[in-house]
Amino acid sequence: MHVVVAPDKFKGCLTAVEAADAMAAGVRDAAGDARIDRCPVADGGEGTLDVLVASGGRRVDVEVTGPLSRPVAARYVVLGGSAYVESASACGISYVEPSARTALLTHTQGVGELIRHAVEGGARGVVLTVGGTASTDGGAGMLRALGATVHDARGNPVPLGGGALTSVATVDLTAARRLLDGIEFRVATDVTNPLLGRDGAAAVFGPQKGAGPREVEHLETGLRTCADALLRAGGRDIAAVPGSGAGGGVAGAAMTIGAQVESGFDLVASLTGIDDAVRGADLVITGEGSLDAQSLAGKAPAGVADRAHGAGVPVAVVAGRITLSPADLAEAGFTAWRALVDQATSKEDSLRRAAELLREATAAIVGDRIAQSP
Repeated sequence: MHVVVAPDKFKGCLTAVEAADAMAAGVRDAAGDARIDRCPVADGGEGTLDVLVASGGRRVDVEVTGPLSRPVAARYVVLGGSAYVESASACGISYVEPSARTALLTHTQGVGELIRHAVEGGARGVVLTVGGTASTDGGAGMLRALGATVHDARGNPVPLGGGALTSVATVDLTAARRLLDGIEFRVATDVTNPLLGRDGAAAVFGPQKGAGPREVEHLETGLRTCADALLRAGGRDIAAVPGSGAGGGVAGAAMTIGAQVESGFDLVASLTGIDDAVRGADLVITGEGSLDAQSLAGKAPAGVADRAHGAGVPVAVVAGRITLSPADLAEAGFTAWRALVDQATSKEDSLRRAAELLREATAAIVGDRIAQSP
């Protein structure tokens, strides 16, 4: 029996690599002689760097400016001559207690500092992942760290933070473009939200970062003001571009200085060998912390399922919790599924014993598969 285990992270308890190890142990429990391929995956959000390190990448640790201007310990990964920079490493939501105040103050300067460090260290390419950020500053802080100037109508530097964007009058991208000249710059995301509007960065992601209705309106105005200034500076018109709202607009800012957007899952998958692994497999098992409607819209489990289906291989899923109906799961192509909370005494218990429960759930799925085989 040949089984591929390809989970994303179980947020708050297991990295994708740890989840893959627990799943592999479960496969061995049910089928001791099985061939097992571990292919932990990510979709360009938090945890992507862990997967890249497991695929042979070299981690580089750097102290940068955090989302509230305090120093934070950040990192990026070098693999194949490219630097993989995770925005959340420098300005992740985990660095703040989200509130109306922080929603306006947080910024992405540390993201730009990571990119600059990688480029000045010799990286020939930069891949920026943009999930899990605490900021809605439209990437203005990142651009400043890369050398851009962001000024108000009086010629003074605009303060950091999304709340200050309403005073942006001029942006000069010359130095940032010079720094990245000759560098292949890519943004990895499976988020399709534009920068502005009801599906934009402020409206959709602002509340997750502490913004109330008043702050969302203020941030929307600021993002529009900044986008107009970027356009006058010769940047791309990013207001309605799919994906430009990812990371609170940091993806859109990257687009204005030449970055190309690509699927975060596809990029990571190409580095982990999942396409080769699923060919000829008897079963693929994926998973993540919470399997919901968003999981079927570009998240890692859906990407794994697509690859399994393309190879004609059945795919099962294990998640911390599952909010989809059996009909939804079957329509998505999953042949079996299990939720850890159903095996635990409480949500807290499922988090505490996640590895153990994941191992047991995987063993049960494999055991059922063997029993159903002719």
